[in-house]
Amino acid sequence: MMDVQNIRMAIDRHWAASAAGDLVAEHEIYHDDAVCEYPQSGEIIHGRRNLQALRSHHPGKPSGFEIRRIVGEGNLWVTEYDIDYQGKRAYTVSIMEFRDGKVSHEVQYFADPFAAPAWRAQWVELEARKHT
Repeated sequence: MMDVQNIRMAIDRHWAASAAGDLVAEHEIYHDDAVCEYPQSGEIIHGRRNLQALRSHHPGKPSGFEIRRIVGEGNLWVTEYDIDYQGKRAYTVSIMEFRDGKVSHEVQYFADPFAAPAWRAQWVELEARKHT
């Protein structure tokens, strides 16, 4: 098992490559037999090659990318980040499970922003958003 520092460096390289559009470096983190799930659409992608091909054919490639935080321990790591797709922001969570230093399973959730309801105003603080 890789130590925490090496896994964290691999994750940092992965997200930097993803933000830069470097499809080769972005997918170095995955095992050849990795499985990636998109629960909101019901899709399961089997294998690093299929995942890389899917992302390389994305018609609306992301135009912006911002990491909110990365937390993890052992072989389970979570990244919260924002992606801009053609002027629209998606709040995203990636849950990565590692095996022998590479990702064997990832689940990604994508959420659209929504307006804060007025009735909650007395209990909340509104985050300053860069994009809507």
